[in-house]
Amino acid sequence: MKVLQAVVILGFSTCILFSQEQDYRNTFGKDWDKAAEFINENEPWMKKLSARFNVSYPVAVAVVFPELIRYSALRDKMEITILKSLYIYAGEDYANFSVGRFQMKPSFAEAVNERSHLLKGSLRNFFPDPAAYNTAWRYRSSIVANLENPQAQFIYLIAFIRICGMTFDMGGMDEEEKVKFLSAAYNYSFLKSFEEVNLMADRKFFSTKLVASEYYSYSDISLAWFRSFNR
Repeated sequence: MKVLQAVVILGFSTCILFSQEQDYRNTFGKDWDKAAEFINENEPWMKKLSARFNVSYPVAVAVVFPELIRYSALRDKMEITILKSLYIYAGEDYANFSVGRFQMKPSFAEAVNERSHLLKGSLRNFFPDPAAYNTAWRYRSSIVANLENPQAQFIYLIAFIRICGMTFDMGGMDEEEKVKFLSAAYNYSFLKSFEEVNLMADRKFFSTKLVASEYYSYSDISLAWFRSFNR
């Protein structure tokens, strides 16, 4: 009888988990499907880069999956057209906009650049050295050029994950815990403390609309995709 009860409880828990994940898929509808389609179409080169730099492909994609849902090609082109020059010539204080499929901001890219000395080999060599540019606007221009390239963006993502691995103590985490933590760090800030990032993991402050009417946990969406991928 106890064994039967355990099986029933386990089955009930699985149904609840599946239902929660289905809710996200239903909530975002076509936007979820478009995000999944982008992953399927670009999986070969993303897997290749993940393997090259020894980063889990499912974890990496899970971290940015909510951004893929939110991505809007029209909005992205508008923001680049209006704000790109402002950022290049005036800096992030005047224009810090989201770019590309993974919705990366120049401030995020600059933060990765500033910590790229923690990386090794060809991954370290990818990132522009500010000292190599004779003007600040040329350096920022190189960042914008990278952010407009999906493969370059993915390398920024890989570097972010590697830097987090050296900055935070994630040794005792399983992959699902890493997905939640890294997703929170990506969406909130990897410049915060371990405790601050952890506190943000379950907070609902992510929206897929320009005018937000409902907020979700960024990390929960990432985890839902990660579980569906593994299933």
